[in-house]
Amino acid sequence: MINFENSEQGDSMNINKNFLDLKESYLFSLIGRKVNEYKAQNPDVEIIRLGIGDVTLPLVPAVVEAMGRAVLEMGNAETFRGYGEEQGYSFLRHAVCGYYAKKGVELSENEVFISDGAKSDLGNILDIFDTDNSVLIPDPVYPVYVDTNIMAGRKITFLNGNAENGFLPLPDPGEVYDIVYICSPNNPTGAVYTKAQLKVWIDWAIKNDAVILFDSAYEAYIQDSDLPTSIYQVDGAKQCAIEFCSLSKTAGFTGVRCGYTIVPLELVRNGVSLNKLWLRRQTTKFNGVSYIVQRGAEAVFTEEGLKQVKENIKYYLDNARIITETLAELGIWFTGGKNSPYIWLKCPDGMSSWEFFDMLLKEYGLVGTPGSGFGANGEGFFRLTAFGNRDNVLKAMDRIRKMRL
Repeated sequence: MINFENSEQGDSMNINKNFLDLKESYLFSLIGRKVNEYKAQNPDVEIIRLGIGDVTLPLVPAVVEAMGRAVLEMGNAETFRGYGEEQGYSFLRHAVCGYYAKKGVELSENEVFISDGAKSDLGNILDIFDTDNSVLIPDPVYPVYVDTNIMAGRKITFLNGNAENGFLPLPDPGEVYDIVYICSPNNPTGAVYTKAQLKVWIDWAIKNDAVILFDSAYEAYIQDSDLPTSIYQVDGAKQCAIEFCSLSKTAGFTGVRCGYTIVPLELVRNGVSLNKLWLRRQTTKFNGVSYIVQRGAEAVFTEEGLKQVKENIKYYLDNARIITETLAELGIWFTGGKNSPYIWLKCPDGMSSWEFFDMLLKEYGLVGTPGSGFGANGEGFFRLTAFGNRDNVLKAMDRIRKMRL
């Protein structure tokens, strides 16, 4: 729990006490402290980080060139632009619709909302829902889903993801919730739902008048043509699902910031269009993403841009292949890696997540992410990512092969 020093308080103002129910962000601060302590004691040891959640390849040329042209436009009185549309410039929303059309999904531009990233919208979307709504969140899970609902004071129920269900849990037909989070490919587990599995969720949501918040931030990593890259590729989804996506891991926009959210016009609750509610929220609280960034994002969806971006994604997936082949060679259970940049492995010899972390760091100079940091069901598991430098990945796998199992 977060601890605040007591201070004198008047009767005129109260804080949102739900924030006091948040846990401290111990995971990455503890990882950083452990790594720094080890480096101080062992300055000559080369530390290789396999837990990095950030991309390492630069922006592709098509994006850089488009942003460069946009900068020049902003420096010319004839082409300068001020405030843009809060929903996003039409040229980018049109490009997103074209991208979805290639998936077999028809969207109108007014169903597309450009944002500064999926993380922001995943938190902000809760503005349009009552705080009394019940929430169902899979465990292990991306922490933003949990923390943003705790901030609002909502009741959260966790759905067990585990090795038995491939970390792809399905709904209990007898249980009812108002808001459900699904991330596919999943962070942290790398597991991907099939169309048949998503259909189960969609039918359940329609029957129970629930809304699915579908995080597809890693959809571009799906290589299996039988797996859905959008929930809207499954019948009925537009009646119950809002989809969030980001260019952070798709096109290296982690430091540039751009994503998009799809709110179908068909999605209605209490007789009200959620599309209209979200538009009203955005026009009140958001001034949009910069013109320069949106031109760069538009270039991602061009023929050349997609080609260049896919080359970067292939680089990361090749890293993932190198990691998973090593784990398979050692007989270590894992999921993810094939259609995801994340590899979720079972800690060997019954070790806890932190015991495995300490062993990798102290004996092999490797850093990953303990699964327990993603929820109770993450205990005994460990997350590796494919976003590192190729040479470092190869060196790391050489070290892992030397593990005493």
